[in-house]
Amino acid sequence: MSASSIRGAALWSIGAQYIAFAIQFVVSVLISRFFLTPPEMGLYSIALSAALLVSALQDFGIRRFVAGEPDLTEAQIRTCFSVSLVFAFGIGMLILALAWPVARFYGNAQLTPLLVIIAGSYLVVPFGIVPSAMLQRRMDYYSMFLVSVGAAVVNAAFSLGLAWAGYSAFALAWAAVAQQAARALIGQWRSGIRPPFPPSLRGIGPILRFGSDSSLLYISDAISSRSPDLVVGRVLSLTAVGLYSRASSLGAQLQMLVSGAVDGVFYPAFARLRDAKADLAAPYRRVVAAYSGVTWPAMTFLATAATPIVLMLYGPRWAGVAPLLSWIAIGQIFFAALPLHFELPILLGRIRRLILVNALDTAASIGLLILGAMQGLEIAAASRILYGIAWFLLYAGLMRGVTGFAWRGMVIVYAQSLVATLATIAPLLAVYRWIAVPEAVGPALLTGAAVAGVIAWLVVVYALRHPVRVEITAIVRGIWASIPMRRGNRAV
Repeated sequence: MSASSIRGAALWSIGAQYIAFAIQFVVSVLISRFFLTPPEMGLYSIALSAALLVSALQDFGIRRFVAGEPDLTEAQIRTCFSVSLVFAFGIGMLILALAWPVARFYGNAQLTPLLVIIAGSYLVVPFGIVPSAMLQRRMDYYSMFLVSVGAAVVNAAFSLGLAWAGYSAFALAWAAVAQQAARALIGQWRSGIRPPFPPSLRGIGPILRFGSDSSLLYISDAISSRSPDLVVGRVLSLTAVGLYSRASSLGAQLQMLVSGAVDGVFYPAFARLRDAKADLAAPYRRVVAAYSGVTWPAMTFLATAATPIVLMLYGPRWAGVAPLLSWIAIGQIFFAALPLHFELPILLGRIRRLILVNALDTAASIGLLILGAMQGLEIAAASRILYGIAWFLLYAGLMRGVTGFAWRGMVIVYAQSLVATLATIAPLLAVYRWIAVPEAVGPALLTGAAVAGVIAWLVVVYALRHPVRVEITAIVRGIWASIPMRRGNRAV
């Protein structure tokens, strides 16, 4: 696959990510500012996290199997769809069975109906898994754009409409059901893949072998990623988990906005490199440069600007989010230092080693979080930095063994990204030092500091010859060449 086609796919994927993010972001601001309180948000976060723990087996590795299998047959596609339906039914029933025990554990009866609704959304999920995986396999990122944006629009309409009607946290639960239904319908429309009737489990062996290893990984990862809300909710309070959830959600949204869009592009691209038995060290170093060169400055700026951002977006009642957001955003930097840490080991047959590393990662995450939460909410958020360091140390050896990268080249990339990061936040730090304290920074000052930070970032990136400059230049040239006026002038 050529570099230009990868960039074209990335542009569609990034476009979908940006638009979906913008929709979700606006909805989260409106919901938090005008409709839901921190305790209400905390209630939904606990219900969702509990359901996500149970639903770790939902995908069963099918998405990656379909996208990465070298010789995928129609029979395998039919079997994958059937397997996803079977697992969805089992998981939906399990969530229903656990609804009352979870509500009793947290001492809140409202968790029972919330989990019942969320269980319904997971019954819809499998109808979109295989269609989306086929779109990814075909590198049809225009169709994936339609899936992502369409689902986001439906979620926004249901969330705001039901919240305005007074459904409280239940608005978000029903919106999740509608979003999954939209994702499935649009995915089936664009891919041409329909649910098999009757279902078939013929040739299930390779899928089960792939999925059984992946499932251990998904369970461990689900425990690691969803335990914060559950731990904070149990050790502290609904208000605390509402604040923590809003902070972690905002940090994760920005991280996904900046770098998450290209995950799905690089997976099939590396699959082609694997099939061609090409060297992976140089391509992986370029991916690391792209991730760290963009994600580090963005997350550090978010950490630095947490107070004015939270006050402007969510209002004073959510002010407690700001210090939590600063700690969580800094912690995200470590995760961007080794991208594709799931995808590449799975793709290259190192899943057993990945499972072991992920189990240690999960233990570190939960252990540090519990210790932090026992000391208070802000200490719990600060523990994410220690967890990030532990995470990096755990995955560094794995990714070096998978890709064969040299540490010298990686350290140079990290150093360049660090300098670009410092340049990005310098204007905002100057505002704090000489113009206004964080609580007094308004939209104009913050926007000015952000624009100045981007300019400073660009200057440093090109001055240091950071590898990400190549991608920036290529994307700008591609956009410039696609402008109709330019094409017309060229024709003349």
